[in-house]
Amino acid sequence: MDPLLFAEASLSYSAELTFLAKLSAAQRAHDSILCVGLDPEPASIPESLGRGPQAAVRFLRRIVRATAPHVCAYKPNLAFYERYGSAAMDVLALTLQAIPADIPVILDAKRGDVPNTSAAYADALFDSFHADAATVAPYLGLDSIEPFTIGARYALVLARTSNPGAGDFQDLEVAGRPLYER
Repeated sequence: MDPLLFAEASLSYSAELTFLAKLSAAQRAHDSILCVGLDPEPASIPESLGRGPQAAVRFLRRIVRATAPHVCAYKPNLAFYERYGSAAMDVLALTLQAIPADIPVILDAKRGDVPNTSAAYADALFDSFHADAATVAPYLGLDSIEPFTIGARYALVLARTSNPGAGDFQDLEVAGRPLYER
């Protein structure tokens, strides 16, 4: 069986309908296909907002207020939040609270691990932070991404990434095709 078809088949109908319907509605309402990344890079935060976690929250909330009428989705990258240590989850939660409910949130987590660990990651992203979708890395196999597709959960699977070193593994030939196509 083609692994991509299997992964698609494992997505429940309600998950597809929920995320994709919300995304489609936001695209129509805002006449936009713009997804804004919410990545609190300290060097990008104006000094006038201060430094540290509270400055990041102020910065991100300003971005949301300025862009909400023009976007169809937001995509916070968790790595930029995690650098705030114990304050990370508060910064993320306060940022998510600023996003209008009709605009979907894709948590850019790039998670993928053994099944029980993936289940814990998925619970955190979807149950604690109420993500509409999450990015996942399929390297460990289909069972590593399955917890992200249960019920109303929706996974965006990394296949071919844009970083300079992506081809080191992703372009390797496997059975006559690049790995990212397998």
